[in-house]
Amino acid sequence: MRTWRAVQVAANAPRRTLRDEIYRAVAEIPRGKVVTYGDVAAAVGGRCTARRVGWVLSNSPGGSLPWHRVLAAGGRIATAGESGAEQRLRLRAEGVPFAGKRIRLAQCRYEFLRASAAT
Repeated sequence: MRTWRAVQVAANAPRRTLRDEIYRAVAEIPRGKVVTYGDVAAAVGGRCTARRVGWVLSNSPGGSLPWHRVLAAGGRIATAGESGAEQRLRLRAEGVPFAGKRIRLAQCRYEFLRASAAT
């Protein structure tokens, strides 16, 4: 009976989805710092691609999630239209340095402290 109970508790334990782990990693990025979609993918243990991170963030509910701190490779703003303009404004307001249309990653790239946002 003891074994069954342990299995029952483990089966009922709440599981974090990949989406939750991506949101948790993005929420960790401090003001004035940025990461790439690939950095987020690595932070969740390499369980997805950079493209998947972009898709998850494009479908996020918004709110307090700092989606604007996540960039395409090389420091490019990949968001098009009004969202791209909003992302640029938010990053400038946080003091993120630009070099033309790109962000200077060497000066403001955030490094996740752990290999997985789930730990």
